Amino acid sequence: MPKSLLIVESPAKARTLKRYLGDDFLVEASVGHVKDLPKNELGVDVEAGFVPKYGVIRGKGKVIQQLKMAAKAADVIYLAPDPDREGEAIAWHVAEEIRPKRGDTPVYRVMIHEITKKGVEAALANPGTIDPNRYNAQQARRILDRLVGYQISPILWDKVRRGLSAGRVQSVALRLVVERDREIQAFSREEYWTLDARLEGSGPPPFTARLRRVAGNAASIPDRETAEELVARSRQGEFRLAKVERKEKKRHPAPPFITSTLQREAFRKLRFSAKKTMTLAQRLYEGVDVAGQPVGLITYMRTDSTRLSADAVGACREHIVERYGKPYLPSKPVGYSVKKGAQDAHEAIRPTAMEYAPERVKASLEHDQFALYKLIWDRFVSCQMKPARYDQTSFDVTAADLTFRATGSILTFKGFTAVYVEGADEPDKEAEEEEGKVLPDLAEGEVLRLLDLSHDQHFTQPPARFNESTLVKELEDKGIGRPSTYAQILSTIRDKGYVEMQERRFHPTDLGLLVNDLLVENFPQVLDAGFTAQMEAELDSVEAGKRQWQDLLKNFYGPFSRSVEKAAEAMENVKAREEPTELVCEKCGSGMVIRWGRNGFFLACSGYPECRNTKEFKRLADGTLEIQEGEKTGEPCPECGAELAIRQGRYGRFVACTKYPGCKYTSPVRTGVACPVEGCSGELVEKRSKKGKTFYACNRFPECDHAVWDQPVPEPCPACGNPFLVAKEGKGGTTSLRCPKRRCGYRKGD
Repeated sequence: MPKSLLIVESPAKARTLKRYLGDDFLVEASVGHVKDLPKNELGVDVEAGFVPKYGVIRGKGKVIQQLKMAAKAADVIYLAPDPDREGEAIAWHVAEEIRPKRGDTPVYRVMIHEITKKGVEAALANPGTIDPNRYNAQQARRILDRLVGYQISPILWDKVRRGLSAGRVQSVALRLVVERDREIQAFSREEYWTLDARLEGSGPPPFTARLRRVAGNAASIPDRETAEELVARSRQGEFRLAKVERKEKKRHPAPPFITSTLQREAFRKLRFSAKKTMTLAQRLYEGVDVAGQPVGLITYMRTDSTRLSADAVGACREHIVERYGKPYLPSKPVGYSVKKGAQDAHEAIRPTAMEYAPERVKASLEHDQFALYKLIWDRFVSCQMKPARYDQTSFDVTAADLTFRATGSILTFKGFTAVYVEGADEPDKEAEEEEGKVLPDLAEGEVLRLLDLSHDQHFTQPPARFNESTLVKELEDKGIGRPSTYAQILSTIRDKGYVEMQERRFHPTDLGLLVNDLLVENFPQVLDAGFTAQMEAELDSVEAGKRQWQDLLKNFYGPFSRSVEKAAEAMENVKAREEPTELVCEKCGSGMVIRWGRNGFFLACSGYPECRNTKEFKRLADGTLEIQEGEKTGEPCPECGAELAIRQGRYGRFVACTKYPGCKYTSPVRTGVACPVEGCSGELVEKRSKKGKTFYACNRFPECDHAVWDQPVPEPCPACGNPFLVAKEGKGGTTSLRCPKRRCGYRKGD
């Protein structure tokens, strides 16, 4: 009979740990949290000092009974949920439920940072106790979120629509998206020009230099007239190579991954959402079967520290010498500073052992698991390699009082780039043009021959909309949330319909804009990024034992409760809003007004309910309204004969009769592609999942449940004859057509 009981939160982790611990241990899983605040009420006694009313989560009774039985038979109990605040809360609640009554069974808290034999043995050799400060920090966060969510959300239900939610952190993230959208809408683009000279010296190759200075000042070319004047000026004198500058430039590797940088890089390079990245990383951490044995392949994936253990660095350095040679190994290990404010509780994300090279475990991993593991492996190896070296040459070329510059950069030593190069959120065109550009071997003072002068018009661009990578960076830079919360924040604002993704970037919906404005107006402190970041710092103080969690909640709740009382009365009732317009109802002659409905704002006849005429519209930048008739399909309505059109609703696009509301016929958007299931007479139509993602399914559901994510296109494959292709979105928002048959491999438009 086992004498030691080890409790983790995940069955997958339990399976892996059993491999290392043998018959002396019984390993059980709590399957996540076992207790939480109730769903149907606030669950916090504010008057009694914010006492939470925890209860056993529905369905967890059997799990707790099993854990109690195991605890009765054990001489010692080890609690090993994930080594973070949430794991501490799980450990605390499990201990409350299973602690043996006789009281002489010791209960320890162990922190397993890497699920390897060495990591597990080290954790068990140095057991501790549950940290009340860490638990209280998590408890305070949970109560804060409950107070905000359960007291603001009902106001939104009353004033806007049932089912809406307001979160302490998610609402700030939404505000960032909304403010970026409005910054883009308000952006006024400005014209500017560039002037490039194509030149040739005494030796090849010819090169291009761009105008940088005019009469010693930075060049500014606001219009065509100025550009043409500078072209004429430059032709008045000879072009001379005034200065040659040659130097070696080094490019250093990126630090090992922390949670935020892993999420950002997986989005940039693998197109993974933050949520998908964390799900895959959790599985790699908890253990996957390698050659029939469960192995934890990476260290704990929720961390804000770039710290690495000496053992891990030593093993990595040995690997570098063996795989790439001594020239790639720095004379001493590379260290990285931990950013200010980081908790530094765990190491950076890295492979647990260098024996598990990606090529060795590839056959044991799913495709996406392997892709993420290789990304982590390459980043870790590269961070301990020498910098890449470049020979950089710069030319300053003068003509009259104008100075042109050309820069070229040639890679002379690959260094860490032999393994890995960090991705970028937005392309740096100038850097890309410079890298690999060869300038001729010329001497200062040499007169150059002008081959061509070109002047081109450009316009300044508004800031880019957030994608998952840049929004995570913004949250991190502003101190909003913590590494473990980023994925959930991004998922929540999408799932609630506050934002939608277009070309992989966040666009606020009408609902998101409305909710944001109401919250900013009525809860300015809660929606303030600086205040939210301050709350995170105060939670850190609770964990450090420097602050009482009840005091934190008391200081927050006083002003907040007054805002709640005021908002319940003063917040605009959007359901009752009627904004007059200059448009006239063509059916009865009454004025059209803007109203709010389940699907957002719409135009309605002010003569309702006698006249039920409604229209969709779009508000243009100048404030005018544009009627949206929908994309006409050219097909007649099967019920009344009027033309059908594609419209946008709460659940995505749909086909509707243009005579609505007189005719209420609707149908899904057709693709024109027959269902590929043999014997099925259906057609693939456009649908939308509960989380707002478009997919394509057979219109004979539930008789046929065939469904695909990629958009079917009624164009036969020229390579294999398959009756349709599918549209695939590529990097940068480009779309290509591909054959859905994997063995075919046909692609068009890549």
